[in-house]
Amino acid sequence: MKNNPGFDPKEIEQLKAECQAEGQSYVEVEDEQDLDGTGEYVQIQFVGKYEGKDVIYDAAIYTLGLHHSSLIMEEAEKKVSKIFKDFKPIEERTEKYKVNEEADEMLQEFIEELEEDESIKVSEHVEIDTDFEFGIGLEVGLNVTEITEEVIEDFIRDYNSDKLKLDTTLFSFKHDESED
Repeated sequence: MKNNPGFDPKEIEQLKAECQAEGQSYVEVEDEQDLDGTGEYVQIQFVGKYEGKDVIYDAAIYTLGLHHSSLIMEEAEKKVSKIFKDFKPIEERTEKYKVNEEADEMLQEFIEELEEDESIKVSEHVEIDTDFEFGIGLEVGLNVTEITEEVIEDFIRDYNSDKLKLDTTLFSFKHDESED
């Protein structure tokens, strides 16, 4: 952590000034935004304490629904790739990838099956990455339908004051076909 710029007082002061200019306790990381416009994901930076020292937290905050969808997709893709050796996960595909319709249909079937049997469940969580390249990384899953300014402000306030209460209830979600 010695050369981590997220612990540098100059960087911290700069972020505090940016937050003040925005009139909020965080700034959004522009290149990591919610590209599909669902409001289910945001990446932010905010100043907090770690081991008694000021630090910049870089947090990916997402809904449990989005987290659940990601885990379902991962599991379904694993199952399909065991059957079809040429199958590539959707995120790894390039323009040159030749779509295997049978594999993609099977992927959809596995997704529906995993949702139906509710074998994958998620709960609110905060994962802390102290080996992050800039400050400290956080992965935050919250049981909300949208990541709003209010949700973010509440999270930061509660996190920084050690009053964050995570719901440990396990949830499973059903996703509309139209969402994909």
